[in-house]
Amino acid sequence: MTMNYWQQAHWQLLLRRWRQDGQLGTPRVNSGPNNSLCDVAGILVGHSTLAQGEIQTGVTAIVPPGAHLFTQPLPCGAAILNGFAKPVGLVQIAELGVLQTPILLGNTLSIGTLFTTLVRDAIGRNTELGRSLPTVNPLALECNDGWLNDIQALAVTEGMARAALDNAAGTFERGSVGAGRGMSCFGLKGGIGTASRLIPELNATLGVLVLANFGILSALTLDGVPAGAAIEPVLPQSAPQRDAGSIIIIMATDAALDARQLGRIAKRAGAGLGRLGSYWGHGSGDIAVAFSTQTTARPPQDAQLEPLLAAAADATEYAVLDALLTAEAVTGFRGHHRASLRQILDKLAQDLPD
Repeated sequence: MTMNYWQQAHWQLLLRRWRQDGQLGTPRVNSGPNNSLCDVAGILVGHSTLAQGEIQTGVTAIVPPGAHLFTQPLPCGAAILNGFAKPVGLVQIAELGVLQTPILLGNTLSIGTLFTTLVRDAIGRNTELGRSLPTVNPLALECNDGWLNDIQALAVTEGMARAALDNAAGTFERGSVGAGRGMSCFGLKGGIGTASRLIPELNATLGVLVLANFGILSALTLDGVPAGAAIEPVLPQSAPQRDAGSIIIIMATDAALDARQLGRIAKRAGAGLGRLGSYWGHGSGDIAVAFSTQTTARPPQDAQLEPLLAAAADATEYAVLDALLTAEAVTGFRGHHRASLRQILDKLAQDLPD
């Protein structure tokens, strides 16, 4: 897709702004203090990263507040935008609308390991789980990092998953870390990104974390400008990416929403992905999960959700941009390489005439 005259002018303005202050697009004035999933009080995020030659992978943990999620679950909803994926836990969330464990993110072939880690964690907190108590519903989600990581090596271990849970904190790295280490996005280096939006109408915050591993370069849209054609000539030689790698979107809010309402919020992630140029291609698993940390207040009327719906789309778009802009370049399996968007923008901005 090529740019028309006005898009070309906008693109040059974007690059000049990038050269001047390292920002892309319109400043976000309604974000939380850290523009992070952890702006929702009590949420922690941790990573375990493995970067050893052809092994470029990891685990990311999202830990909601509350030490007893199994007995005191949180309201939760999900939206499957495109179901080419191998997660575990979504069926029971769809049925019961509750989150019973922390959330683990990893690569496609690590799901069994992540499941077992969450089961062991839940048993450690509930010794009668599966005996006098019911079994637990772990939530683990994945993207395929097989371009940069030798996924067949099955390198993710329970120890790595446990470390991600134990390392969880209110501030965390983004980009090429944790589950994002081997991920690609729009033919560039992808990974972990985050954003948040304040919802003054509900005195609430919405936070988003993405594991970004999707998109075709020719469709990449930055601040409304089709940027793929401008980026491709300066991109190091590498195999193109189909819109087939998947994205996981985790949303959290302290607004008192029920499971049905959270499903509506999760669905709006698709609008944010569309702004970036994704069409949820064949082979892409595009899944959004939303949960609330508030379990006592009465949910608002659906008509009051309007600002949350808009925020979900906006924060998803920004979180993907955050992943692209914070990810460092990675070379991994069979010498495959993904360049960072930051490197590309730096080069394009330097080449601009003064």
